Amino acid sequence: MELQITEQHNGWWVISQEGKLWLPEGELPFGSAAQFSLTGKTARQIGEWQGEPVWLVRQAMPNHMFSARQLLDQDRGLFQLVGRGVQLSEFYRSHQFCGYCGHEMHVSKTEWAALCGHCHERYYPQIAPCIIVAIRKGDEILLAQHVRHRNGIHTVLAGFVEVGETLEETVAREVMEESNIRVKNVRYVSSQPWPFPNSLMMAFMADYDSGDIQHDPKELLNASWYRFDALPQLPPPGTIARRLIEDTVVLCRAEHEE
Repeated sequence: MELQITEQHNGWWVISQEGKLWLPEGELPFGSAAQFSLTGKTARQIGEWQGEPVWLVRQAMPNHMFSARQLLDQDRGLFQLVGRGVQLSEFYRSHQFCGYCGHEMHVSKTEWAALCGHCHERYYPQIAPCIIVAIRKGDEILLAQHVRHRNGIHTVLAGFVEVGETLEETVAREVMEESNIRVKNVRYVSSQPWPFPNSLMMAFMADYDSGDIQHDPKELLNASWYRFDALPQLPPPGTIARRLIEDTVVLCRAEHEE
């Protein structure tokens, strides 16, 4: 339930608008509402962290608005709560009016939803399912530099699930489209909420089956096989991509040392 903040309210503050997050001094603010001049604003509790409430305030601040990526190296639980706040803020901003009848919406008091009082339509935050997959070939792993990554980072392949696909079919299709290779022995590893802007990453590992790499230039700057002990610049710790790479390295090293 949304409420008006008083001087007595205390905790962690997720202050977000248009996918950005207020990070004064580069960190998620913690303390009293009065300390951050939030008295009188509207907030909603979205969870707890270290025994303290986490509050979502849907507004922009005049400065220090950053991407939630700034907090990737924080504890996973905190990052997920921040991601929830950023996604909810954008969901409510984009659902001010009903897509069916055009009337003004209001925020549900009991769940993460936006409600239309005119036609009674109910909207929930939509999550885009994605796959991300580490592909192993002997003691090598397939890594690529994505078009959107201009900082030298090489990572594993990923893509959105399409209508009517299983996750395993998405893995096979995305790998073929982006690298021109076929995979086998696809197995699920883990998942990670990814608020950029509203994805759920489902991670897999797979083995090389056949084909020669021909990367899709619309998606990738390059793609190549890298030996497990000679890897390029990798995604930051805390990302599921980094975990997949590290898990693959463990497998490669174990077989190499046999």
